[in-house]
Amino acid sequence: MSYYKKFRKLAFLIEPEKAHQLAISSIKLGVRQPPIEDSKSFSQTIFNREFKNPIGLAAGFDKNGEVPNEILSSGFGFTEVGTITPKPQEGNPKPRVFRLEEDNAIINRLGFNNDGMDVIFKRLNILQKKGIIGINVGANRDSQDKINDYVLGVNKFAKIADYLTINISSPNTVGLRNLQKGENFNLLLKTISEMKKNGLNTPILIKLAPELSKNDLKKIVSGCIEYNIDGLIISNTTISRDKLKSIKHSSEDGGLSGKPLMKKSTMMIKDVYKLSNGELPIIGVGGIFTGQDVIEKMMYGASLIQLYTAMIYEGPALINNIKRELHNEIKRLGVHSLTEIIGTKVE
Repeated sequence: MSYYKKFRKLAFLIEPEKAHQLAISSIKLGVRQPPIEDSKSFSQTIFNREFKNPIGLAAGFDKNGEVPNEILSSGFGFTEVGTITPKPQEGNPKPRVFRLEEDNAIINRLGFNNDGMDVIFKRLNILQKKGIIGINVGANRDSQDKINDYVLGVNKFAKIADYLTINISSPNTVGLRNLQKGENFNLLLKTISEMKKNGLNTPILIKLAPELSKNDLKKIVSGCIEYNIDGLIISNTTISRDKLKSIKHSSEDGGLSGKPLMKKSTMMIKDVYKLSNGELPIIGVGGIFTGQDVIEKMMYGASLIQLYTAMIYEGPALINNIKRELHNEIKRLGVHSLTEIIGTKVE
């Protein structure tokens, strides 16, 4: 049993949110796994940004922008801060995070708990960035104009973010997912388009839910191409509870992340890549635990990937392990760069 697996047994005796805060505190104190060097075959340029490797830390870990440089220094190719709302909010009542150990999964219903955009902007604005930092923006729970909340977030962070993610797919804010459909989505796209016409240069990505139908996806992809959205993040957590092994906590409300999401998000990536003819860069998220998982996401159309839940179960050595596996996979596949495999499994 590895050192982390022994440590995890003790860590899992601690309530999940407290364990998360302990992890943030440890990172601040400099506790991290020394990263191995990135292979040149890992690098690629997307959104006019150079990514040294395709592995990102998903939004949700560093909600308040407390440790982005430390995360980058641990070997990630990029990190995403947030979700950040205009006003600070506590989120949903506790307990609201649950481990499903038999499934290597997590259920959360946090509800965009964060310090608010003014406090987090001050924190990030003085940062001497060590790499690519994306910022994920959302709407306050009690907002009467959720699209305006996204406008406020984009305007606030556009000058300091390497890219901005519009999170309209969390299942933990009532009514938020309605922004993915019909006139609501069209209005959001038109609003972003107007901002771009008025000088917004920061790449804009939209994060989608895995429950969208193929018909919904077709409309979304068509609209994103028409209004020059820079990319999509696929996918957010799922409300599905199919084929879970865990009995304890599996019926809790919230979004499910981890291994059970792997196939669902990968097939959604495939659909979007096919619908867009590879025109929309995709960041693949959901169930990634190994280098082979990364390869699979990329072969079905993802250019980059993000993970989070796997760090909880596998620990800080995970990133180095994935990089070693990616290096071996590149040799096995006989390619010179990861970019050569993107979309190769899509007809």
